[in-house]
Amino acid sequence: MGKLDGKVALITGAARGQGRSHAIRLAEEGADIIAVDICKQIDSVPYPLSSPADLAQTVKEIEALDRRIVAKQGDVRDIGALTEIVDGAVAELGPVDIILGNAGIIQHGAERPDEVQTFRDVLEVNLFGVWNTVQVGVRSMIEAGRGGAIVLTSSTQGLSGAGGTGTGAGDGYVAAKHGVVGLMRTFTNWLAPHSIRVNTVHPTGVHTDMVVNPVFEKFLGDNPHLGAALQNLLPVPMIEPIDVSNAIAWLVSDDARYVTGVTLPVDAGFMAK
Repeated sequence: MGKLDGKVALITGAARGQGRSHAIRLAEEGADIIAVDICKQIDSVPYPLSSPADLAQTVKEIEALDRRIVAKQGDVRDIGALTEIVDGAVAELGPVDIILGNAGIIQHGAERPDEVQTFRDVLEVNLFGVWNTVQVGVRSMIEAGRGGAIVLTSSTQGLSGAGGTGTGAGDGYVAAKHGVVGLMRTFTNWLAPHSIRVNTVHPTGVHTDMVVNPVFEKFLGDNPHLGAALQNLLPVPMIEPIDVSNAIAWLVSDDARYVTGVTLPVDAGFMAK
């Protein structure tokens, strides 16, 4: 038996990277999955975003664990589309028990960026998209009346201003990730009477396509002072998605049944520097 048997988890950004890892880890513990990902490009993002093939691979891996999954392409910025996806999935799988607001972008390294549009895009995906996800997903959780758990993905840069660049990309990312903490704290108070717990995780750099790509690698090469500012305390350049997934699997389980309102670093000591 798994720790999440009979649970349904809504996960955004689930086509690859951390989102896919979280989906697999929760499915290993018995959860069924509602997987949402944009699977198309946003103009201000300089590296390739996920594809329908990536989302199909997530489906394949969840089904290999003998768990159910509803996977749909959807933009977290579009609350109408997100509502339609989640309502359809709830009708098929049952009420949502777990929400992971994971979808996010970075835009460092873009050539000749429109700074205003860049700032707007990262706020809309990384902050507004998290608000949309919780607003849409929590309705069936409240109606079911059996409590639940929400984990929002922030960043070490949601606790620190390290690596600020004075650009739309840098300022927007840090502001959005700090804003996610604000959402977590207000959601914690709003949802506690319903026995719904809300926490944030704060990864350091994670080995995913978001940061392991030629554009971001060139950006760090061109700005070595930023690379130095983003170094971990433990002697590892970055962590793996499973490291974050394991923390989340604990947070959403009954092992953490009284843990709420917490900002949990998974950061190889980054915040202890």
